[in-house]
Amino acid sequence: MPVLNINIDHIATVRQARRADEPDPVWAAAQCELAGANGITVHLRQDRRHINDRDVQVLAETVACKLNLEMSMEEEIVCVAEGIQPEQVTLVPEKREELTTEGGLDCVTWASRLKEVVRRMHKRGVLVSAFITPEKKHIIAAARHGCDAIELHTGQYANAETPKEIYQQLKRLEAARDLGLKKKMLVHAGHGLTYRNIAPIAAMQDLSELNIGHSIIARSVFVGIREAAAEMIRLIDKFGKT
Repeated sequence: MPVLNINIDHIATVRQARRADEPDPVWAAAQCELAGANGITVHLRQDRRHINDRDVQVLAETVACKLNLEMSMEEEIVCVAEGIQPEQVTLVPEKREELTTEGGLDCVTWASRLKEVVRRMHKRGVLVSAFITPEKKHIIAAARHGCDAIELHTGQYANAETPKEIYQQLKRLEAARDLGLKKKMLVHAGHGLTYRNIAPIAAMQDLSELNIGHSIIARSVFVGIREAAAEMIRLIDKFGKT
């Protein structure tokens, strides 16, 4: 049964809308931990549009559960990760103009850089996950270059509209999971997952972690982040046991 890592980027998005000091992502992380989250995920983007260096540093010092740092493979960001040494990094593609991470990391085209970043993270004792589309070539490349885990991009599943499309995307994710496991990697999943579509993903056997952010933060506007996190955990537990 998968466990939940909560992405708190959009707590910082609200803060940055006024360039103020609240709401504080560090306090949000504490509330998520109290709700039972397995980990806290943040994405330190190059443009610092939401999470900033201070956030990451304080989170590294205060988070008691897993800290998962989403990051590009740009040198500046890799150096930050080397300095704070989170428990895990998840390597993602990044474009300055995108609203959120679009697509997965191209582990084939960027194989040389991937291998170098993995080596540097392992030297610091940091686990490495690659956020990828559920395609064979990227899974094989991630394994070949030393990744400890892959996070399957669930965006196409989340955007599927018909029962047939949903079924096809679930089968695609299952095939990718099987190959990832065969290659001796942990398999995570995330992107676009909500309270409405979580059931089939939570029920998928042998997924280790789910990374969910936007839906939980949106729900927290109405019920508070601790309750929003707890509600998602209850759903994952419920459907993960079926």
